[in-house]
Amino acid sequence: MGMQARTAIVTGGGKRVGEAIVRALLEDGWTVVAHVHHDADSVPDGAIKVVAELAAVDCARRIFGAADGHPPVRLLVNNAARFGLDQLGSASAEQFDVHLAVNARAPMLLIDELAARKGEGDALVVNMLDAKLAAPNPDFLSYTISKYALAGLQEVAARALAGQGIRVNGIAPALMLPSGEQGEANFAAVHALTPLNRGVEVADVVSAIRYLIDSTAITGQTLVLDGGQRFMALPRDVQFLSPSGDGQFLET
Repeated sequence: MGMQARTAIVTGGGKRVGEAIVRALLEDGWTVVAHVHHDADSVPDGAIKVVAELAAVDCARRIFGAADGHPPVRLLVNNAARFGLDQLGSASAEQFDVHLAVNARAPMLLIDELAARKGEGDALVVNMLDAKLAAPNPDFLSYTISKYALAGLQEVAARALAGQGIRVNGIAPALMLPSGEQGEANFAAVHALTPLNRGVEVADVVSAIRYLIDSTAITGQTLVLDGGQRFMALPRDVQFLSPSGDGQFLET
């Protein structure tokens, strides 16, 4: 994508994986707009902070507005996600709707805004998916369905926008950091539960983003970063394995 002045937008750019992505892009010379959810949220030094509620219908205009007056947006990383535990038998319409709004509708609106504003030059969209889509289980129902919706959006957008020079790809990592109410002992026990005996690290996502930036012939593809965990076809989410790592599952 060249080394000319360029701006990246990263949703959820104030913490966890998003913060690491923002820091890496700043190191690589990008101007970075880092989206956060709350006014009190911080972003890495050098990033442009923008506060927006992704469930709001004006989120894309608000976020892209923070890039006005800066180099053209050439990278959009749809990283932010809502992640709540529900299952069939305890699902709610409210949780389903808000997961879809944040995890699928907001990325759609952001991709649409990028297409409308892009102007001359190529651009890249990277959607943060989830390795569990390659080997689904019943846990985190609304979250999982919303990520399937995002994967479908990715396929449609890649086909629709290729002629405009916009590539649309995804990264689907397995467990990288403690999630939800997962304890440190459980995380330590199950993080490396993969055929490669290696847990996925945040640095792996950063490397994958850099690869997609440089690989200008790739669109409509998803890089699954899971150490082969999908081959194991676990019947529950990995965080529900017992802390001893003995293959037994915790009760929920």
